[in-house]
Amino acid sequence: MTPSPLSADGAAAKAAGTIALQMLEERGRGAVLVGVARVDTALEHLLQSLMTPSSAKGDGLFRPERPLGSLGAKVALAHRLGLIDAGIERALNGLRKLRNAFAHSAESASLADPAHSSRLAEVYAEARSNPLWVPLESVLAAQPPSAHGPLDPALRDYILLITILVAFLEATAQQLTPFQPPVVMGFGGIGRPADPPQQG
Repeated sequence: MTPSPLSADGAAAKAAGTIALQMLEERGRGAVLVGVARVDTALEHLLQSLMTPSSAKGDGLFRPERPLGSLGAKVALAHRLGLIDAGIERALNGLRKLRNAFAHSAESASLADPAHSSRLAEVYAEARSNPLWVPLESVLAAQPPSAHGPLDPALRDYILLITILVAFLEATAQQLTPFQPPVVMGFGGIGRPADPPQQG
């Protein structure tokens, strides 16, 4: 795989610090649900960046009852389009399962619980190869303890994973332009696509 063109001072790095510090405000179930919601939104932006803009107000394609309304559908499409590799697909599906487990648990769930930590262990191992992991870890370590107390290592790793995924999904989306197929079918037959609309 080709190394990312984003250096430590690139778009992903600029967004990552802010995301990590915002995630510090969450704990427990809230951290998991908010983190996966942020990833879901970033993945939606990634897909939209490759699609022809919707002619309707708002993009109904991504509403909960529509084809791309679930995180699982977005992950599958992004992978099939080649926008994310197999490692990111595994990470996103792992987060989806984690979110579902936390959302449907009547008890107080913790990221340190063996059932959850084992689900993410392989994902964390892969994510640590990202060049932003160590600098972001230092940023989090330098933060004073919050009202919730010191930062739990399981939550720290989760915040780092969410931060890297969101920052890189958004940075990737910014580098894409809507897909232009070589031909388009219409009632008049098959022809060349119309010129893309000019961005204002």
